[in-house]
This record gives sequence, C-alpha cells and structure tokens, in this order.
Amino acid sequence: MTDTGQSFQPPRGMRDFYPEDMMLREKIFNAWKTAARRYGFEQYDSCVVESLDILKRKGGEEIVRQIYAFQDKSGRDLALRPEMTPTLARMLSARRNALAFPIKWFCIAQCFRYERMTKGRKREHYQWNLDIAGEESVCAEAETLATAACALGLLGIDKTEVAIHVSSRALLSDLLEKLQIDRAHHAAIYLAIDKRGKIPDEEITALLKENGIPDGDAGRIFDLIRIPTLEAAVEYLGGATPSSDRLVELFSTLSRYGIADMVKFDISVVRGLNYYTGIVFEAYDAAQSSRAIFGGGRYDNLLQDIGGEAMTAVGMGFGDVVIADLLAAKSGMAIKSDSRTAIGCMEESQMPAAIATAEFFRQQGKEVDMALRPLKPKAFFARAGNGGFTEAVYIGPDEVAKGILRVKNLLERTERQMPLPSCDR
Repeated sequence: MTDTGQSFQPPRGMRDFYPEDMMLREKIFNAWKTAARRYGFEQYDSCVVESLDILKRKGGEEIVRQIYAFQDKSGRDLALRPEMTPTLARMLSARRNALAFPIKWFCIAQCFRYERMTKGRKREHYQWNLDIAGEESVCAEAETLATAACALGLLGIDKTEVAIHVSSRALLSDLLEKLQIDRAHHAAIYLAIDKRGKIPDEEITALLKENGIPDGDAGRIFDLIRIPTLEAAVEYLGGATPSSDRLVELFSTLSRYGIADMVKFDISVVRGLNYYTGIVFEAYDAAQSSRAIFGGGRYDNLLQDIGGEAMTAVGMGFGDVVIADLLAAKSGMAIKSDSRTAIGCMEESQMPAAIATAEFFRQQGKEVDMALRPLKPKAFFARAGNGGFTEAVYIGPDEVAKGILRVKNLLERTERQMPLPSCDR
C-alpha cells in the first residue's frame, strides 16, 4: 500500500464521535436535559456562528486571539461561538419587551476556542448552559446549583465525589478595598487569581506586576485568597457586608435543597471571564484531579455591555469533556444502552417472522437491531455479544413451527418465552 501521507484524524483539538462515543455523549446529554426540565428550564439554541463585534464587546480585542474568527464572502467579521452567554445576552436584548422575566433557559451548545490544549480542555466541546435572567434573589444561584447536582446524580456521580466551591467577586472586592487596592486593579487581580494552580505563583506575581500592582501588594493578595472560611473573611472585614450576607443566605438556601454538604466556601474562586459581578462557583471532583466540571455565577452588566438594557442574571456552563473523562474513569461505568435487542434468523424463509418480531418490539419502545440477512447461530450470537446488546432473539424453523420466541437476556444469561408475533401484513 502506498503511503500518501494523508491523515484520517480530525483537526487538532476536535473530535469524531463513533457509535460507542455517542452512547456516552447521549447519556450525558440526556442527564442534562432531564435535570433542566425537572427544574423548569426551557430549551433554546442559536446559530454556531456569532458576530465578532458581539464577542469583542464582551471580551475586548484580545478575544480574537482565543477564538476561530474569520470573514464571510461579504466581508462580515464572524466567529465560531466560544461560549453561549454573549449570544444569550443578544437574544434577550432582541426580545426584551416580549419576554416575561425572570426566564429560566438552557441549551446544549457546541463551542470552539483556539487555545492551548490541556487535560480536560479541547478546542471544541459541548456545553450545557443554564441561565436565569431577571431574578435578584439568591434562589437563582441555588436553583442553578441544584439543577447541576441533579444532573450529576442522574449520571451516577455520588455527592461525596464532587465538591462545589463557592465565593463572591463582590466579597473579594470588599477584601481588596480593605487592603486599599484601587478598584481599577481588581479585574486584573481576578484574572491572575483564576490562573492559580494552572501556572506557578511566581508567574502570577509577574502578571500582577505587569498590571501595576506592587510586589508588596501581590504578597498580601496571596494571603487574602488563603482565608479559609466565610466567617474568617467577615472577621477580616470587621463585620458583615451585603456581599457576605448573600453568601450566608445562599448556603442556608442550599441546605433546603439538600446539597449543602456538596458546597464549600473558597475565596480563591473568581472565574476567568470578566463579566461576573457577584457570587461565583466551580465544581471539581473530590480529588481535584482535573479542570472544573462546571462553573458560573452572577453577572449584572453583560446585557448592557453588548448594547442592551442592564439586567441581572445567573449562568452556568457544564462541559462534556471533563465529565466524560470522570465517567470513563469510574469503576464499572461502562456506557451501554439501557435495553437493546438483537434479532436474527437462520434462513430466508424466517425473515418475515424476524421483521414482524422486530416491529413488535419497536412498537413496545425497545431499541432493536435486526440482522438484514440470515446468519448461522454462532455468527449471530457472536455479533450480539460484541455489540452492546442486552437481549437477543434468534428465529429458526422450530420457532416458526411452534409459534414461540426465545428471548435471551445476555446480561443475566436467562431465557424467557413469548408468542411469535403474527407476520401477516
């Protein structure tokens, strides 16, 4: 065979989904959809291409280096969407007067970022977004976190296996002001802190210095993000503030949802996106062996930043890459269809019976794969055993003559009998 040098791999950072990969992806998507609908979120979607101007209004000119940006044939500046929140803000602004707020919306969007790949990060991923817009109560944060916890449970992730780290940019801003660090530096400090654990502290100090923050202040900032508890933060401030009160209220509300034991205060959580203004959160596996499973928080100014009217909102993004890795790593978490039936026959004369049986099972809601030609018993059961099927039906002359089917449970290695469905059509 001549080597042409042709690659059959997808572009770097992108993925192909073969049938076995789709089973895992659909398991994740189904959990997301079920949880969202269970908590009253409505589904929406949008085009995968977004106006570059909208993204620049949110992320500045530097966003162009991090995304797939291009011009169409008419010279319009466009980009593959890197996230859904600016698009959501655009959509809400477009119908601001027609929508009844607060709204609770969700989507599962394919997003693209041209970034350096690391464990848990690719240049393309699917992301489950939950957003509640137009509601100031911390119940918006609580409802969002409870929905995410529900999805984890549907995926078989126990509460003890995930910790949700919660903080507040508003509280961190109060703490920075206590240190007499000018508000003009706060955004740069948030971005630097967000990189902690991803790059050495020396590089974070250098980033802070590049943004005009003296070396002495950098050391005090590191001390600040080591504050262990919300109570200690309040003591540092010299008393409660509106930002600390909202966190106290959130933790109390989460206890009513039954997920308080999954949540912990972590002042170092700030989120990397600069539109967050209040409570923020990130969820990690208990060992923190990978990137965040999901993250989000309160944002108050994004609609205004893209040209609309100001509105408060809470949003969350939950990507498919990290959770898929966690599920694959879990012992006994082989992803198979809940119930999938293989049907085959020995001879051409039994094909009508095989078709009738397949259609009967399908009408019962089963997933059925029927062999499209007669197979010898050994070949049929080898295929059924290797194809992720849970049960198999093989029809030969005896089954047709007696009018019965033998349904083999491939997992429990048991067998049951039932009448052969009529093949008269």
